[in-house]
Amino acid sequence: MIVNSMKRSAFLLFFSCMMLTATASAWAKHYDVSMSIDEVTIQVAPDLKYKVFGFDGQVPGPLIHVRQGDDVSVHVTNHTTLPHTIHWHGFYQHKNWNNDGVPGITQPGPGIKPGETFTYHWVAEKPGTMWYHCHVNANEHTGIRGMWGPIVVDPKKPTALEKKVTKDIIMMMSSWESAAADKYGTGGGPNDKRNYFSINARSFPLDQPLRVKHGDFVRVRFIGAGNTMHAMHSHGHDMLVAFKDGLPIKDPYYVDTQLIIPGSHNDVFINMDNSGRFIFHDHIDYQSTNNGKFPGGAVTIIEYAGNPKDDWYVWKDVKYQPDFFYAESLKKGYGKFDQAVFKGQPLERKHRRHHRKAD
Repeated sequence: MIVNSMKRSAFLLFFSCMMLTATASAWAKHYDVSMSIDEVTIQVAPDLKYKVFGFDGQVPGPLIHVRQGDDVSVHVTNHTTLPHTIHWHGFYQHKNWNNDGVPGITQPGPGIKPGETFTYHWVAEKPGTMWYHCHVNANEHTGIRGMWGPIVVDPKKPTALEKKVTKDIIMMMSSWESAAADKYGTGGGPNDKRNYFSINARSFPLDQPLRVKHGDFVRVRFIGAGNTMHAMHSHGHDMLVAFKDGLPIKDPYYVDTQLIIPGSHNDVFINMDNSGRFIFHDHIDYQSTNNGKFPGGAVTIIEYAGNPKDDWYVWKDVKYQPDFFYAESLKKGYGKFDQAVFKGQPLERKHRRHHRKAD
């Protein structure tokens, strides 16, 4: 009897382990995607056209949306005139350090040369809001040339707050230097002047309203993509700060002004319970201007459905782009998703093509 009982226990343990392995395998998937780096111009503000390096020709770059445990290969082709890399910001890279995207340290310098293709491979170990950006001359390429994009890694076990979300959005905060707008290889230094500021690479009024319904529970994924600190203030609403650098914090807390420092990727949650129109803006006040002209810069407006639009309202006739905050792309499932709203105008170049990958 004892022997039979032990055999049954051993079988049940073996069966449980097999089921867990099968479940983990069913959850984790492999994604193989391609991405280009292109020289394009974008209209940051009404009076500011800017030469950038756009991932897939857009700024911000495409959304990469995966689940915790997924493994991803990204084939990156450089169509520009300068070398670049991609750093996967927030990723642990356990036993995978040579895919971290830093030239001369984790991959051969000077990076992915013009005309080359380089393959990165990584596993989404850490859940939450992440992002990617160039690590060559990062002060310019990342700081003022738009070389960044978002990554969202869905957790295996979402928190109670995450399960309540009805609208999920991304705001990548950045700054720009008009003096460097038309010439690559300039700007981004400590003595250069940042005089335009943006949400998702567009300054007010070229960005978009945040449209909600009464009762929505909105997750805002803030990413400090540029060289500048921001302080986003939500009129009429508090924000529940609940995730820091991708991970849930032990004791979430309420603020009405959220500080976003360069490199950070923090999430807040807003209960939309106050119908009307409310400005949502950078409270470092000159950063709510376009080169000193107010209103401009890092400004959007919370618009509730069902409220009339007055004739004098600045966005009364705005051409609404529902994916400006990636809300539509985040509903599409998993993989890499481009956003037409962010596409720039290409600068024609020709390069030879070569292929390399991380060892």
